[in-house]
Amino acid sequence: MALEPLEIAIIVGAIAIFLIWGPSKIPELARSLGRARGEYSKASKENEDVKGEPTSKAQEEKPDDELILVAQALGIKTEGKTKSQLAKEIIDKKSNQ
Repeated sequence: MALEPLEIAIIVGAIAIFLIWGPSKIPELARSLGRARGEYSKASKENEDVKGEPTSKAQEEKPDDELILVAQALGIKTEGKTKSQLAKEIIDKKSNQ
């Protein structure tokens, strides 16, 4: 069974890395690559968070306030409930009327 040229290149590259840096440096290199990947993931996630944020704090709070006001007007207790729970209860209350 013959090896493909790509497989031979990977094996030769792995042997060269082992000979150049030695067995003590390989784990350090792997840790460095892991940290770099983690930093990249963190930066990507922060970038997505920045793009998805509302433009102002008032816009972020307004839907919550309106949802709470509607729920209270329908006689639904709002304390300790999430927005999705309140929305579901409002829909259930309106569909039963």
